[in-house]
Amino acid sequence: MASSFERSTLIQLASPTPNSTAAGPFGSNLVSGDYVERGVPVIRGQNLSERWVGGDFVYVSQEKADRLRTNTAKPGDIVFTQRGTLGQVSLVPAEPYDTYVISQSQMKLTVDESKADPVYVYYAAKSHDFISQIQDNAVAAGVPHINLGLLRAMTIPVPGLHEQRSIASTLSSLDDRIDNLRQANSTLEAIAQALFKSWFVDFDPVRAKAEGREPEGMDAATAALFPSEFEDLEFGPIPKGWMLTKISAVAELIKGCSYKGAGLRESEGAFMFNLGCFNAIRTFATENIKRYTGAYRDRHVVRGGDLIMANTDMTQHRQILGRALFVPTGYDPAFVSHHVFKVVVKRPSADVWKRYLFFAFQQSAFRERAVGHATGTTVLALARDSAELCPVIEPTNRVLASFDGVVAPLLCKIEKNLKLVSALEQLRDTLLPRLISGKLRLSDAETLVDEASV
Repeated sequence: MASSFERSTLIQLASPTPNSTAAGPFGSNLVSGDYVERGVPVIRGQNLSERWVGGDFVYVSQEKADRLRTNTAKPGDIVFTQRGTLGQVSLVPAEPYDTYVISQSQMKLTVDESKADPVYVYYAAKSHDFISQIQDNAVAAGVPHINLGLLRAMTIPVPGLHEQRSIASTLSSLDDRIDNLRQANSTLEAIAQALFKSWFVDFDPVRAKAEGREPEGMDAATAALFPSEFEDLEFGPIPKGWMLTKISAVAELIKGCSYKGAGLRESEGAFMFNLGCFNAIRTFATENIKRYTGAYRDRHVVRGGDLIMANTDMTQHRQILGRALFVPTGYDPAFVSHHVFKVVVKRPSADVWKRYLFFAFQQSAFRERAVGHATGTTVLALARDSAELCPVIEPTNRVLASFDGVVAPLLCKIEKNLKLVSALEQLRDTLLPRLISGKLRLSDAETLVDEASV
């Protein structure tokens, strides 16, 4: 393999068809009043967090999309962020939509497939080299941004088509494995969430026994742990012998460290778990963990397996506030920032209670109560006292242990999958610049990928 490839500008690789490079519509041509419940999806910045455009969409009518036909993207197109979080880029998938409208903050490229492979161009646009071009050319006034002219002039290495496709296939195979592991984790967590809701929200085993039925999907020994009647409390009926208590009786929420920006570093210092780690799409956004060389207290220190909770929310749909995560292993020393609570269980069997609270904090009743008690408008903040006053069901120790016996192995598997995802992402990010620069032979890269698959 050659040590380097010829470079081409994106406009040289663009399809000869009209509007093969396009920006979003002017501001007044697409406003929130245009959104409808169903129709043609609009690609916004939040839809560019993964390889494929996805997530929660807003929609416009087909008639509106027809009027914005010069601002649309099709399957196989590449979408770039124009303003805000520069460097975001995603591919438009083949399904489930055949047309998307791009918002005012995005741009798209339709590749001439006789010159370049769209997937290869996507990976080249994810490289540090390309992102550096964006940063070097960004207009810094106000919200950082670039424009279509700047994007068209940016360059990427362009080997022959066969080699492009081979490079794209090698990197895609890693991303496919990452996607499969994330989907497996979503399935595992959904199983555990469903069990929690059945036992501790809907009280299905208790209702079944109260009606003279055998609880579904449960052996006799487990069924015997549940009562067969309810008792009425102010907030409604709960299983007899269980308690409705406050979080403060079970755990203490410790607010994290108010850090100073001057202490942030790229690659040295303690690991700081911050609000950015509570990504609304993935389980844990490890790429947003910060490094810090400043001072913090022992009470802010966290270790692998500790439970943490977001106490601040800047998202439009309030997706972050009250969300809980387990601290991943392999980050030491580490601490939490002031936007995060460290959850310290007061009861015996602390690990069992941490897993129980993790699922309790995911329930809509808790999340809605957290938002209701938060202060602020654009930025919501949840005070420690308000969070600790939220109610939580306290089952008997035997029921709690039985639940943990099911979910602990599921969470262990999720943690193992997350470690593998991290390793695969690191491998992908190591191979990407070396492959597109021509400094690594494809055969050597394929060997590394095969070894990672064992």
